[in-house]
Amino acid sequence: MTSPLSPTALGTEQAHVRLAEFTVIDVRSPGEYASGHLPGALNIPVDQLRRALPETRHAAERGDVLMVCASGASSGNACRFLAEQGIRTATLTGGTSAWAGSGHELERPAVRATGAGWSMERQVRLTAGALVLLGLLLALLVHPAFALLSAGIAGGLVLSALTDTCGMAAVLARLPHNRPRPADLAATLAALRAH
Repeated sequence: MTSPLSPTALGTEQAHVRLAEFTVIDVRSPGEYASGHLPGALNIPVDQLRRALPETRHAAERGDVLMVCASGASSGNACRFLAEQGIRTATLTGGTSAWAGSGHELERPAVRATGAGWSMERQVRLTAGALVLLGLLLALLVHPAFALLSAGIAGGLVLSALTDTCGMAAVLARLPHNRPRPADLAATLAALRAH
């Protein structure tokens, strides 16, 4: 049995039909958000949700709130966190990937304020690949012990897949291009209060 605040999961067609009814909150990093988001979505990275609780509560009291991420996993976790705080929300099943895959448009800023706008998955693949190559190169040129760097990254990738978490993504999310500028977050919170 579900509690009255259990998050609702909506498919892309359900969400598309009702999009104008929702306050849409995208919980991805600013770089991912800039690479394409649902029309009208506001960006509050998942690690900033606690700071945005009053504004999110205010928006939920005035209407339905739809949480979105790339795949639906982070937005589902965000919905559960908000439910624990007494805030009812819904999550988009499959996230922006499913939304775009269904042929629905994504908004992209005309001028990106955040770097290249690479998805977190792409940033992780680049970093992991570069570290594996660096470990192998140093093992060949400097000392064989540097192969442990490559082995450590490979082990981390296996652990990441088994636990469905990613320590490297958590570290990369702290880089400046993935962090909201204080003015951006303040403007988003103000927009959420006015929504």
